[in-house]
Amino acid sequence: KNRKKHVPIIVALTKCDSPEKIDEILPTYFELGISDNILPCSSIQRIGLEEIEEAIEQELEKMHFKKIQVPSSKFQVPKIAVIGKPNVGKSSIVNAFMSEGQREKSALLVSDVPGTTRDSTDTIITYHGDEYKFIDTAGIKRRKQTKKDIETFAYFRSIRSLEECDICVLVLDATEPISKQEKRISGLATSEGKGLIILVNKIDLASAEDKKEMRLALEYELAFCKFAPIIFCSAETREGLQKIFEQISVVQKNLHRRIATKELLRWYSNATANQPMAVLSKSKHITQAEEIPPTFVLFVKNPKKVQVSQLRYLENNIRKMFSFEGAPIRWVTKSG
Repeated sequence: KNRKKHVPIIVALTKCDSPEKIDEILPTYFELGISDNILPCSSIQRIGLEEIEEAIEQELEKMHFKKIQVPSSKFQVPKIAVIGKPNVGKSSIVNAFMSEGQREKSALLVSDVPGTTRDSTDTIITYHGDEYKFIDTAGIKRRKQTKKDIETFAYFRSIRSLEECDICVLVLDATEPISKQEKRISGLATSEGKGLIILVNKIDLASAEDKKEMRLALEYELAFCKFAPIIFCSAETREGLQKIFEQISVVQKNLHRRIATKELLRWYSNATANQPMAVLSKSKHITQAEEIPPTFVLFVKNPKKVQVSQLRYLENNIRKMFSFEGAPIRWVTKSG
């Protein structure tokens, strides 16, 4: 009797697993006079759950609440795959992100023995109120070097983590040159349309001059994915680790970023003006597809005449204008 009259009440009768008994039970609860909106339900049998959701929506609409469609990507927790060769410090990096209490309960096993982390482990890290899901994986090894079945399984789990993630963090060892396997992984991340961040660990063991040389070497060796930001860090001293969260946020936004068609047309006109672009310079229309990563569709008279070098020029130019740091860009040519 003392309840506020403007507050609607919905009574949910739980554990109504047997439909036969519902009709017998309902009159008893109606007699209580609590509410006329009494809904039997069962979480085990999945009975009445949709009816409860609809009843809540109806009551909110009566109070003039409006349903707003929010893009799912805005609140989506980014999934980050931490990938690299054995013993580059992947688990140490994820452990460094954890709070002290989190490390005590679920710290990842760390050892000097290569390949200690045998399986993928998802770890939720909260930074400045935002959540990030890190997928720490077993080290990547070449098939011929993988002798034990468990290590072979770990290899394929690394590849699978790359397929499941939004952003790939490729961890490199500052004390070792980049390998063909690491180049292959960065190439795979790009072709799969994943965001890419290069994280160079153990930088505390390198001098300032070594750091400069490493950056130049990486820019040369990974020229095919130069859109990926390079972060130097140390899991031991935690130097540079905080930068990764800023980069993840930037890369995640760029993966979902959309450019208005009007802006694209203006950019395209300026990019192709006075350039030997042949069939591309005669194209009058470009648009962005509803896909991730950013995908741009060019309508040209003859798509077969479009050269790879021309598309590479367009990508370099569009990145100067709109950045898209950390996100690969795809091009589609259509006749029209």
